[in-house]
Amino acid sequence: MSVFFPWVILFNTIIILLYNKLPSRALLYLYTRIRNGFIMIEYIKGKLTELTPAMAVIEAGGVGYGLCITLNTYTSLQAVKNKDNGEDTKLYVHEQLVTGGRDDSFTLYGFSSKQERELYRLLITVNGVGGNTARMILSATTPGDLCNTIASGNEKMLKTVKGIGPKAAQRIILELRDKIVSLGITDELHASAGTDGAATTVNAGIRDEAVAALAALGFSPAPSAKAVTEILRETPDAPVEQVIKIALKMIK
Repeated sequence: MSVFFPWVILFNTIIILLYNKLPSRALLYLYTRIRNGFIMIEYIKGKLTELTPAMAVIEAGGVGYGLCITLNTYTSLQAVKNKDNGEDTKLYVHEQLVTGGRDDSFTLYGFSSKQERELYRLLITVNGVGGNTARMILSATTPGDLCNTIASGNEKMLKTVKGIGPKAAQRIILELRDKIVSLGITDELHASAGTDGAATTVNAGIRDEAVAALAALGFSPAPSAKAVTEILRETPDAPVEQVIKIALKMIK
């Protein structure tokens, strides 16, 4: 069980005691101030008690936490549930507090990996992409394929997601193209793979060193990573200096 749960349980108890004496806005304001100062849920680990394609309920410390999930996380949790070996389930958490409207809300989003959560957090930084839209994007494709889509500027794929029009697709690509390479998850996701989506393994160490060197020379990470990956696919044993030299001729 996460070390944060004793704090969470204590805080929830205080909120229940104060609920009848504070209006909802004041209650949410108090929650925000205390949460920002003392509590942030990194992950929830416990028994998976309920699972649907849209939500998972994990019981930890006697509290059932309902988390909105993507279809990718649902697939991962289904495998865990089918095993039914008694092991705890762990979901990485993103907290969303919405105030100021008619319906104030506090929502937990759960992800089976840190990489998917980081992509979600990047998506919601884009103007016009809210929490539910970001969840739909991550449900329509895998994290790796999404990185490929953004890195290659594939607007067509993004526009197939409900709620994503041409302008939103362009903003996602423009604002996130370079950021996805600097996430620290390229080893797993191969963000710079070609548009054909082929899952060809390349030397991650050589790739990352070459991309870093090109970035130091002033080249953007996304096109650099794409070029380096293509080079390593064709010449897997090429030393890093040769990869950099070829990449310098390829990048425009």
